[in-house]
This record gives sequence, structure tokens and C-alpha cells, in this order.
Amino acid sequence: MKARPYLIALVLIVLVAGLLVVFRTPSNDPAKQQETSPQAAVEAGAGAGDAYYPTDGNSGYDVTLYDLAITYDPGSQQLDGVASVTATASEDLSRFNLDLEALKVSEVKVGDQPAKFVQEGDHELVITPAAPLAKGKPFTTTITYGGKPTTINDASLGRSGWQISSTGGAFAAGQPHSATTWFPANDTPRDKAALKVSARVPDGWTVISNGIEGPVARSGGWTTFTWSEETPLATYLATVAIDKFEVVRSKLPNGTPVVDAYAPGTSAEKKPIQSQLPQVLAYLETKFGPYPQRAAGGIWVADQIGFSLETQTRPIYAAWADLETLVHENAHMWFGDSVSIENWADICLNECLASYAQWLWLEKDGTDLDQRYREQVEQRRERSSFWAPKLYDMGKGNEFRGVYDKGILGMHALRKQVGDDVFFKALQSWTEKHREGNATWPEFEDHFKQASGQPLDAFFKAWFRDSGIPGDQYLLPVGVRR
Repeated sequence: MKARPYLIALVLIVLVAGLLVVFRTPSNDPAKQQETSPQAAVEAGAGAGDAYYPTDGNSGYDVTLYDLAITYDPGSQQLDGVASVTATASEDLSRFNLDLEALKVSEVKVGDQPAKFVQEGDHELVITPAAPLAKGKPFTTTITYGGKPTTINDASLGRSGWQISSTGGAFAAGQPHSATTWFPANDTPRDKAALKVSARVPDGWTVISNGIEGPVARSGGWTTFTWSEETPLATYLATVAIDKFEVVRSKLPNGTPVVDAYAPGTSAEKKPIQSQLPQVLAYLETKFGPYPQRAAGGIWVADQIGFSLETQTRPIYAAWADLETLVHENAHMWFGDSVSIENWADICLNECLASYAQWLWLEKDGTDLDQRYREQVEQRRERSSFWAPKLYDMGKGNEFRGVYDKGILGMHALRKQVGDDVFFKALQSWTEKHREGNATWPEFEDHFKQASGQPLDAFFKAWFRDSGIPGDQYLLPVGVRR
């Protein structure tokens, strides 16, 4: 997906982070805890540690499960929810925070005890339990909340987060932020967790979410749908979509359940595309290793949103999406969903590889990728704007520049530099090594240096770490020279 980073000044972020303290306390003495300065609190663990979004998430605990019960009325656009967040304290905590945008919290319990809470800034829910939480202690926080979910507006991609569909329903999608527009979360890719969703809507509406479909219950004019995703997911990959969907259920050849959902008016055009999912996944398995998810499918909305998104197991597709989009989003089931980024600076691990998967699909059908590569390099040699974006540590606000086009060329150059055998074996060992975990771009570089036995530092610097066109020795590796 082409993402929509927030445009918030770093100074303001740091100031807010100072106010929204999440203590990693060396002592259970409340007096000592209150002495912690705002700057010291930031350094001690307020936020999860991402340099681009320092107030996102929290490093003081590890979430294992989000268990959500929501009710949504498309007529009033009102959402009411109860979120049970099960976690383990990774530090002594006198208080901690979750991220939640716009929705109002009415009650919080930690365990079976009421907890104090306050909503601060634009997304911080700061919770003070009745007693401090000891390092290593599992705990469950139950939050009751409600309101009209917010939509995030961004100049590059338009609308993100909770979105009202043109067909009258709603869906949640976007990155780097989305989940917190409909439930409280530790909003960082570093803290992946399982997800359960119980969603109640008026009869006639259908709810689609991640993972495995559960029982459906009807009572008093309302229908409750249940979904469960056991494979840990990053928060921005969680979704819920509400519409009068046409739902098609099937299975992959190995028995993996597939659920495809089509918003009104989309099925005639999009079914022929979605029907190719089994072939796409089977082909990607030959390149990246076994399919790493427990379910598959897709959600086709009727809206011309600015992106499609790899929501885990069940991507959301915009009205303009085509077969290459389907290939791209499902390549993310390996790169981004199973192997998730540690920092937003590492986003090329997701987007460069998923974009290159589109080229691999074309190669399957006979496209000469070496020729395609040479032609694109020559067409763009003099276009400094094309080569300007850095593909690693590009800076906040630049995460999604270059990764979809320059990133493809960089991946093909890497393939030719190390050779096909090394390239594809290294990709498969990468997805296996980091399955259901997190990884960084420097780790990816080291992985390929070890797999190839080549000193690739200068290559990676020229293509991924520097701005500007690589020198010809890296731009035209031996494998693509005429």
C-alpha cells in the first residue's frame, strides 16, 4: 500500500510524548515515579521507540490478544465497543497507555478492578491501575468506549482509518495508523498480537474481518458476526468491513479457508480477478516459501480510495484494483504481515518486495525482466526525481516515496548481483527465519551478505541507503549488461 503518514511537527510530538508518560519504573514508590521528568519518561519507554512516530505504542508491555466486541449502526454511524486487551508487563508499570483516536472511553478495568484513566493529546489513553503491575505479570485491561469513529485525511492518499463507504457501510484500512480509529491498541508494528472480533450490526448487513469465520447469531433485529485471527498481526493490519456484501467461501487446495466479499456493484468486475487467488498464492509459494497464513481471501469495496491494503489474510481492494494489485497485496502475506517491520524506516522490506512480486508474476507469463529493467533504467537515467528517494531510513513523511518503482529496480539489481539461486533461496530462508516476527532492513542486508558470500555494503549503500542514481557498476550488474 502507498501509505499516509501524519504531518505533525517533531517538536509537538516530543512535547505530547512528555505529557503522556508511560513509566518503566525502577521502583514501586509512587513518589519516585512522579519525579520522572517528561524528557526522561520519553527516554525510559513512553512510545515504542520508533524514531518517526515516537508517541505511538508503548514498550512497557507485550500484547498477546485483542478481544473486541463492537456494535455498529450504519444509519447513525455510531460505534460502541468493549475491548479486552491481554498483555504481559515487560517492565514494572505504575501506569501505561494505549492509543485510541476520537472515541470516548467510559470505563476501564485492569483485571477485575476499576482503573483510573484519562484521554490526552490526539490519541493517548493513559491508564493507572489500582496497583502497580510487576514485570512479567500477565494482565487484562477492559475498556468500554464509543462514539463516531474518525477518518484520517492525508494529502497523498486521501482518506484512511475508519471510512464510510459509498454503499452506506464502513471499513477500516490505512497505514501507518488505522486500528486506533476503531479500538484501543498498542499501535506499533513491534507488538503483534492475536485478534478476536465480535461485531453486531442491524440485520441485512454483513461484517468481514481477519482470519477464520466463526458462528453467526441473530436476535432482536441484530446480527452478530465473529472472526478469529490466531496468527499474530501488527495493528495496522487489523480490519473490519461492514456492508451488504456478497460473500463467496471456498478453500485452497491444502484446505486453507478462503472468504471473499464483494460490496454491492463490484462482483461482476472483480470476481474474475479474485478467482485467480489460488493460482497467485501457489506461484508466490514457489518464490517465497509456504503460505504463512491460516486463512485467505479479499474484501472488495466500491470506493475509489487511494490505496489497497494488505490487511492480514484478507486484503482490502479499492474499486480500481486489478490483478497486479492482488499479486502485490498477497505478496505482503509474507513480506509485511508474517515478517513485519521493526521500524517504519524499514518499510522497503514490505513494499519493495511486494512490488517486485508484480514483476515476478509478469515473468511467469513470459516477460523478459532483464530487458524491462534495462529499458526502465535508460528511460529514467536523467530523471533525478525518480532516483532521489532513499529506500531505507528515508525520513518521516517519505516512507512511501520510491518503494513502489525505484524499489522494484533495486530488488532486480540485487537479484542479478547475487544470482537467481542465491536470491530466491535467501528470500525463502528470510521468511522462514522471521516468520510471525519482526525484522529490520540492516538484518536483511546481513542476511544477503551471508547467503551470497559477497561484500554487498557498497551495493546496498548505492541502491537503498543513498539518494541519487547508483553508479553503473551497481546500476548495471553483470547479469543485466548487454
